[in-house]
Amino acid sequence: MSAANPVTLPLKDYAARHVRLAVDGKVATITLDRPDKKNPLTFDSYAELADLFRAAAKEKTVKAFVICGAGGNFCSGGDVFEIIEPLVKMATAELLAFTRMTGEVIKAMRACPQPIVAAIDGVCAGAGAILAMASDLRLGTSTAKVAFLFNRVGLAGCDMGACAMLPRIIGQGRAAELLYTGRVLDGEEAERWGFFNRLASPDTVLAQAQQLAAELAAGPTFANGMTKRMLEMEWAMSVESAIEAEAVAQALCMETEDFARAFRAFAAKQKPVFEGN
Repeated sequence: MSAANPVTLPLKDYAARHVRLAVDGKVATITLDRPDKKNPLTFDSYAELADLFRAAAKEKTVKAFVICGAGGNFCSGGDVFEIIEPLVKMATAELLAFTRMTGEVIKAMRACPQPIVAAIDGVCAGAGAILAMASDLRLGTSTAKVAFLFNRVGLAGCDMGACAMLPRIIGQGRAAELLYTGRVLDGEEAERWGFFNRLASPDTVLAQAQQLAAELAAGPTFANGMTKRMLEMEWAMSVESAIEAEAVAQALCMETEDFARAFRAFAAKQKPVFEGN
């Protein structure tokens, strides 16, 4: 269950079996690249994604990520024959090793300092819906079909952090409905519920996600990374603790050159050009 190729820095030099990476300036686009099967995940692609997002913490050039699927679909979940079939033959220890490995992908996504924008069209199901959920922002299409379908294959909805994260995005009752029933959430409903930040057409969703990522990458990236970290940490804090933690975080941001740049630009009635330091 290890990646086919070790991650090398800079990320633009990385090659993998089922995941395609393209770097354009400060934005890296990760494409799940098995379009003939609606981009299902394999043991290799899980490991490839985890390694990519772990390496992101040390990456100096890439300031934002986009994740998408090839061929008009995002991701259909775990591959039936390359993952599901082997799982039914495994003993408990092997199954636990697998479920922990899949969770490492989500941990790596949440721990990487760069914001992640998901561009979602077509099928977004099972583990694919989890990848979308774990992204920081989600752009979808009206034809997208999101389904946390674990209970439809005899599994619990508590997969890869779904019971912790999904209620925080769409609310407890709505999350419970999706996780208990496994029903499909269409694109327009997903936008109304807040799962999608906004809708785009199928032919522009990726470009819009990349544009949004570029806007984030052009911002104060140290501060953006701090925002992501605090959004993560404050789930388990009291309001009083969160206020204190944010005081420390903001004081650190005030020591950055980007903060000084913003002041100088404001004083000169110019738009600040951030450099991420």
